[in-house]
Amino acid sequence: MTQVPMTVEGEAALREELEHLKKVERPRITQAIAEAREHGDLKENAEYHAAREQQSFAEGRIQEIEGKLSNARVIDITAIPHSGKVIFGVTVKIINVETDEEVTYKIVGDDEADVNAGKISVNSPIARALVGKEEGDVVKVNTPGGDIEYEIDEVLHQ
Repeated sequence: MTQVPMTVEGEAALREELEHLKKVERPRITQAIAEAREHGDLKENAEYHAAREQQSFAEGRIQEIEGKLSNARVIDITAIPHSGKVIFGVTVKIINVETDEEVTYKIVGDDEADVNAGKISVNSPIARALVGKEEGDVVKVNTPGGDIEYEIDEVLHQ
């Protein structure tokens, strides 16, 4: 598999979720299965089937997270000298050229993206248009509603 870029915060969040699944959820589900087995006939035992389904989901998520972490390329943006250039992990302030509306986004990996929190995937149309550009550049972003031009106001390494 190819390496997947990830911020330090993104790696920490995945490790925390993995720890929770292994140390909290896995034992809880195992206990629920044991209790459901005590109720007798497993064919018609809804609690047992629900617990097994939870176990399947949790184990699948554990494998998924372990796979992502093994292929992660963690990038600490604070260790990279500031150049004014938009790269993975930076926080960028952009201004809509038409409306003068300012928006701030942090460019993160796919798993970390959350537009409501101001985090956009490095593979999103806006991020793809911004990466490689510098402060003061005007970029055109192709959106479903038409092209929008943004001026890169500031690039922050935080």
